[in-house]
Amino acid sequence: MAVHKIRWYVKAQLGVLLLPAGLCLFGEGVIRKGIQTWSALAASADQGQTLPEAGPWVWYGALGLILINAGVGLMIESGLLRGYPRTPPRV
Repeated sequence: MAVHKIRWYVKAQLGVLLLPAGLCLFGEGVIRKGIQTWSALAASADQGQTLPEAGPWVWYGALGLILINAGVGLMIESGLLRGYPRTPPRV
């Protein structure tokens, strides 16, 4: 019985940690894409000065979406919305 509660706790906490981590990475990807777009627009308007490259924004966004989905999935699978697991009735 204790293993069931520990497994529930680990799944719930891992889901709670993965969701905001995924949101942060997704936001970082959006910011990097914005910087890259702004840099390209600034370079086309003024040929003299450009901003540094934003980097691989696609991978930040993709990894962020994977972590968001994993976090939500773990929270749903663990039954976090129902609360702490109760002991099942003995048969």
